Amino acid sequence: MANHGISPVRKVLRRLGSFSLVGAVAFVVDVSLFNVLASTVLDDSPITAKVISVAAATTVSWVGSRYLTFRSTRGRSVRSETLLFALTNVVGLLIATGCLFVSHYLLGFTSQFADNISGNVVGVLAGNVFRYFAYRYVVFTTEEERAARSALKENV
Repeated sequence: MANHGISPVRKVLRRLGSFSLVGAVAFVVDVSLFNVLASTVLDDSPITAKVISVAAATTVSWVGSRYLTFRSTRGRSVRSETLLFALTNVVGLLIATGCLFVSHYLLGFTSQFADNISGNVVGVLAGNVFRYFAYRYVVFTTEEERAARSALKENV
């Protein structure tokens, strides 16, 4: 690890900055694709448009998270890591589409602007808070971190 001399606070700030950069790129993919789909071929199905846009953004996010943000804390097989990452993002997708569903179908805010606010601002923000902690403490963890948590649980 090249970061041995860096303080823990600085490591966290670097990781948050990198997470934010990867997230910003994935966000642009998500919002752009959502709007293209929702205003063209899926204009009557904002939920389907959101599912497709999130799937594309998730792919971008996995690559950035694996090779940039959490490169020093990877400790699982690619298969396990990918599965956990996908499951984490399914929950993130449910958070974003849940916000969109409530706004669009329950509250009746059906304009594309309202769909963007609920799905791409509120939903993405809430989903990203969940994703950061899930990535850091579940998906991208070393064997040592998992063993330390396991030992902690046994002592409680």
